[in-house]
Amino acid sequence: MATDIQEIPLKTIKGDDAKLGDYAGKVLLAVNVASKCGLTPQYTALEQLYAQYKDKGLVVLGFPANNFGAQEPGTEEEIQEFCTTNYGVDFPMFSKISVKGDDQHPLYAKLVEAKPDKTFKDQSFKERLAGYGIVPENDTDVLWNFEKFLIAKDGTVAGRFAPDIAPDDAIIVEAIEAELAK
Repeated sequence: MATDIQEIPLKTIKGDDAKLGDYAGKVLLAVNVASKCGLTPQYTALEQLYAQYKDKGLVVLGFPANNFGAQEPGTEEEIQEFCTTNYGVDFPMFSKISVKGDDQHPLYAKLVEAKPDKTFKDQSFKERLAGYGIVPENDTDVLWNFEKFLIAKDGTVAGRFAPDIAPDDAIIVEAIEAELAK
């Protein structure tokens, strides 16, 4: 039976209707991405992770968001061109959404509700953001670009990782492998 998260309507970056239920039985890594962020090079590791594990059942999902420092200002076409040209992104990308605030997309509202706490590599990332005056309204908010949600095959949220944890970090890789093994 599909979970609420799997039934939320989405749009692909090309404008087609979609939902996470389209990937039922797969392990998903949902990431809010941005093209003009200091963390944008994480696209490389996301694509490598996808290439390495897609035949085992992992799907990386990119959700462009312009919530942080206006670092995703482009149109869907510009975002897709950027990702393909600069990072060879082959994993599914979706239309630009809001991941926090009054206009937060229902998918991210459900993801945050299901997993309010995030795993950090260390607290220095959060402290650096605070040094720039960037403090989330509450601790459950998506903190910055490239926060990652791990969704199990059954559609439940199995993990949440702060932006400072690279996609190829052992913390994430081990969590993905554990979910793939189930």
